[in-house]
Amino acid sequence: MTSAQRQLLQELQAFATTAPTADSLMEQIAKRMHETMARYNWAGFYLVDPKDAGYLNVGPYAGSFSPNTRIPLNTGLCGAAATTGKVVVVADVSKDPRYLAGSSLVKSEIVVPIYVNKKLAGELDIESYFADTFTTSEQEFVEGCANIVATYLGKK
Repeated sequence: MTSAQRQLLQELQAFATTAPTADSLMEQIAKRMHETMARYNWAGFYLVDPKDAGYLNVGPYAGSFSPNTRIPLNTGLCGAAATTGKVVVVADVSKDPRYLAGSSLVKSEIVVPIYVNKKLAGELDIESYFADTFTTSEQEFVEGCANIVATYLGKK
């Protein structure tokens, strides 16, 4: 992780200690990631639909386009992360048939599932207009941000 990433992660961890709601925490994380990380053109959360666990609904996000608002668990990279329970990193979305376009400008994406008490609660999704954005260092950082939310939700 770079020093800038470590610094932002510490800032977000500190915010989590006083965040009044999970939504406010996710809003702050999405906003700060989008503002601070030059290649993070869309940063946001998808949350398991409380009325239908087969879908993810868009949660707090920051970015330059409107996202898909509802995604079936068997669709797209978000669905792949949700059903496998593993981080999905795609260096070039045009080469991955699972990609569900939110914007034609997106070139790479990372999706990190968020678990609370071993149950999928949602995921952190970052999309970039640049190919090969999500290196190992970037992945560690995004996973760290997702873990802040998982920890917060686990205390509720």
